[in-house]
Amino acid sequence: MTSAVPNSAGASETTASRGRVGDSPLRPDGLLKVTGAFAYASDLSRDDMLWGATLRSPHPHARIVAIDTAPALAVPGVHAVLTAADVPGENAVGLEHLDQPALAEGVVRYQGEAVALVAAEHPETARRAAARIVVEYEELPAVTDPRRALEPGTALVHPARRDAGGNLVREVRMRRGDPAPTAPVVVALDFEVGMQDQAFLGPESGLAVPGADGGVDLHVATQWLHVDQRQVCHVLGLPPEKVRLHLAGVGGAFGGREDLSMHAHACLLALRTGRPVKMSYSREESFFGHVHRHPAWLRYEFGAERDGTLVYARADILFDGGAYASSTGAVVGNGGSLGLGPYRIPNVHVDARGVYTNNPPCGAMRGFGCVQAAFAHEALMDELADAVGVDPVEIRARNGMREGDTNITGQVIDSAAPVAELIRIVRDMPLPLGSPPEPDLRELPGGVGNTTHGEGVVRGIGYAVTYKNVGFSEGYDDYSTARVRLEVSAGEPVATVHTAAAEVGQGLITVEQQIARTELGVERVVVHPADTTVGSAGSTSASRQTYVTGGAVKAACEAVRDTVLARAAGMLQRAAADLRLDGDKIVDVSGEVLTGVADVLGDEAVEETLEWRHRPTAPLDEETGAGDAHVQFAFSAHRAVVDVDVELGLVKVVALDTAQDVGRAVNPDAVLGQIQGGSAQGMGLALMEEVVVTDGRVRNPSFTDYLIPTILDTPPMRIEVLEYADPHAPYGVRGVGEPPTISSGPAVAAAIRAATGKALRRVPVRPEHITGA
Repeated sequence: MTSAVPNSAGASETTASRGRVGDSPLRPDGLLKVTGAFAYASDLSRDDMLWGATLRSPHPHARIVAIDTAPALAVPGVHAVLTAADVPGENAVGLEHLDQPALAEGVVRYQGEAVALVAAEHPETARRAAARIVVEYEELPAVTDPRRALEPGTALVHPARRDAGGNLVREVRMRRGDPAPTAPVVVALDFEVGMQDQAFLGPESGLAVPGADGGVDLHVATQWLHVDQRQVCHVLGLPPEKVRLHLAGVGGAFGGREDLSMHAHACLLALRTGRPVKMSYSREESFFGHVHRHPAWLRYEFGAERDGTLVYARADILFDGGAYASSTGAVVGNGGSLGLGPYRIPNVHVDARGVYTNNPPCGAMRGFGCVQAAFAHEALMDELADAVGVDPVEIRARNGMREGDTNITGQVIDSAAPVAELIRIVRDMPLPLGSPPEPDLRELPGGVGNTTHGEGVVRGIGYAVTYKNVGFSEGYDDYSTARVRLEVSAGEPVATVHTAAAEVGQGLITVEQQIARTELGVERVVVHPADTTVGSAGSTSASRQTYVTGGAVKAACEAVRDTVLARAAGMLQRAAADLRLDGDKIVDVSGEVLTGVADVLGDEAVEETLEWRHRPTAPLDEETGAGDAHVQFAFSAHRAVVDVDVELGLVKVVALDTAQDVGRAVNPDAVLGQIQGGSAQGMGLALMEEVVVTDGRVRNPSFTDYLIPTILDTPPMRIEVLEYADPHAPYGVRGVGEPPTISSGPAVAAAIRAATGKALRRVPVRPEHITGA
């Protein structure tokens, strides 16, 4: 399947939107979103609601000496001002470790940490009142260089961890093969990756509504309802049945909504005031209100035979986790176990570490530890290709994993690993035409600003191939819950699917409908709003929802189908194995109609709730890193073509072509959309996206100064999708969303190196890196 432009239209749930697995039905939320009628979390409203605002620390590290809330309480329209002293439960939250206070208590550890909350009748009143809170700080030395965080004598970000690793969040060691290997060809490099923001367009927003039972209902944009619920319960001191979470419209996520933002804050204010409280961050506050991608420092060395066959690899990978752990531990696990790329390497020595600093907290973002590593290992593969005189495509094909190989943890790749095929596919795609004698200025780097007429413009081509785990790893109990109900309404069978899985824009609602239609044979499928009244579906991250929640929906539908067919078999005196569901009919294996579903169900409904798990994974060995840590791997390759103005340092990506194995395309158009979006996000990190932090302070918390690719920056993309079904996965699916973000950036960086002849060992690549100014 090859396409350059996916179908991006949408429609409400009509006949035109219906389809089964393998079709591309229109999204039920599509028309609402493109017309502006879709209700995002920031659109939530109640007539009697108050507005919440947050006071944040201006310092990366300081002791809170005193807080005076009286000036804020004196503002007309203010109903509550809360500090850490007002937290009724335990003042601790955290995705993996409860190491972050819901409101700063005694000390602040990063610029932007939440210190106090205000609830008022109007949002501007709340903001003005928050600004009137007087906080006396005693500034403390800040740990802002992660490369020094583990040195003896460096201050501890969390003094209580003095005997538990100090500033070390986690270390992963990979040891395999000869501990002191040698090779005739050795290449090495250091690489640095800047801090990237998820840059979702919908700010952190939610509405907390106090309940008559003393509990609270929270409507919020999130990626993981149940882990949010667990943390909010901890802060409020309430049981889960009194903290009910409902998924509100999500305007993008990419990992940035896995951690709490305003969740507990809105609930605290609602319970204190007895009125609904809405909180919605400004764009600047959003930069401080969620985690970012970890910046990283990487040192790599490859040894190879003279023909380029890899003999050994060494890597030292350092991630800056910022002030709190978030998912740094899991990012380190991915960076260590997957950080050498999709290559056969018999001898391995890898150290991956994540550290605490007083910089902004970092956590999940699309690609999750593999993005940073890919820039280094792909740059080094190009170095190796040059050193042995082999084409950059062939060096990757020669060393690429194949089905049956083992990766650096010793895990067997027991489904397709088409590395050589993918990289050769992108190589063989047609190249874009060169610039004509009088090119359109818009097609030149910097041309839109009329900065060039083509002088000094050089073209370069670069390649990259990567792989990524799918789902949660290292022995985590990764599962999803689905409740499926089949009943008759107006004479027609209707299936209702209820999960807690977050639809964040990736199209999961459509996928759930497709699976239900495929398994139950019905046309009308309703997806119940996601909430915590059904069991957990895990996080919408790790490219896992189609696999895991899709597996749960499939299993629940199968259970419903079996029950209906068993009832029909009893009525018809036929074997259930000989019966099928087909729309509103029960048919035999030949297709002959035997009875109607309505006749079998009558006024009763059939409902099944199932938890579904993929095959288990195992923890990594602490000394060697060995273990079957991951459930599945997804592979992708990119070719980037760039034009670089070597005098001005400006870059135009002319083409960004990709090939990816998706196992089975449940929704082919959605697959293309995921690959396009992921490719653009990886390109953004290569060229322009960076949260600039100096001495612990963010210098560019706005979309004026934090740049993301626009339509003018995004090039045409040829996309070829392979479908080598994974025999261990429902329908053979393989995660789609993350791999294109991993391989696109390194391909762009490689193309710029090819055009300029410069090493370029840092991303994003800035104009001064190219010009040397």
